[in-house]
Amino acid sequence: MLSRVDDPDVGVQTFSLGANGDGAPFIQIPGGGSLHPSSATTLAERMHYLKMNGREVYKFAVHQMTESLRYGMESCGLTAETVKLVVPHQVNQRIIDSATEKMGFPKEKVFINIERYGNTSAASVAIALDEARKSGRCGPGDWIIMVAFGAGLTWAAATVKL
Repeated sequence: MLSRVDDPDVGVQTFSLGANGDGAPFIQIPGGGSLHPSSATTLAERMHYLKMNGREVYKFAVHQMTESLRYGMESCGLTAETVKLVVPHQVNQRIIDSATEKMGFPKEKVFINIERYGNTSAASVAIALDEARKSGRCGPGDWIIMVAFGAGLTWAAATVKL
């Protein structure tokens, strides 16, 4: 549950949000909308399915997740030792491992549930955070960093003191 807190040292301490439209061709659904309205041709050409340049999306995701973690840590004067838990978008184990290893986080400080649900898209961070709290992986007084990225190419991160 989200609620107001009177203590300025508790709650969201930093937040970053961004988009790089240059990456739009790397992950998209080309059919539909005003540019390519639905038609027999767009359906036959399978333009209504997700198209992705996996190599470019991977490079972007690892870079942006790493930079988002770095920003959250530096903004709050944190280290991998003082952060209790990283709660990432549950998109791909290799992406999560690459980014968190670059920032010095051991596996036990990264909450993963992708093996149970797969990629639940925008809901993945919220589901993971709920599970992490319920399982005792984080609680009052702990620093956590939540980080996600998406199509477009977009990203968001929050550093929170519980």
